[in-house]
Amino acid sequence: MNAEEREIAQKIVRELDRGARSVDGDAIARLAVAREQALAQFQHTPVIGLAGAGQLVSHMIERPASGARYALPLAVLILGLAGIVFWQSSNGSGGELADIDARLLTDDLPIDAYLDKGFDSWLNRQSR
Repeated sequence: MNAEEREIAQKIVRELDRGARSVDGDAIARLAVAREQALAQFQHTPVIGLAGAGQLVSHMIERPASGARYALPLAVLILGLAGIVFWQSSNGSGGELADIDARLLTDDLPIDAYLDKGFDSWLNRQSR
């Protein structure tokens, strides 16, 4: 922050402080009530994403009775994801594709040769 920006910021702070001092007590009380209502509403707003997962875990720890209704769907989700990972790894298709890719990339022939329709017949004639 350079000197000019700092000076502008100090002027803004002085104006805000002067304005805050001139607010009457009734307005301060109404602002405090409005703030409390906003905070109460904010705490009940659902959060989506990783922050929501943390909020869910803390909610389950604070209130175990309400956390029980989340336990079964959470367990099903975790088991389903674990099943998908196991199925993908045991299927073996990922390893085969990786082997094919590695062979294609390390071979001397260009990839276009493998895409040529007559290349297979040429290979069969050469191997005889």
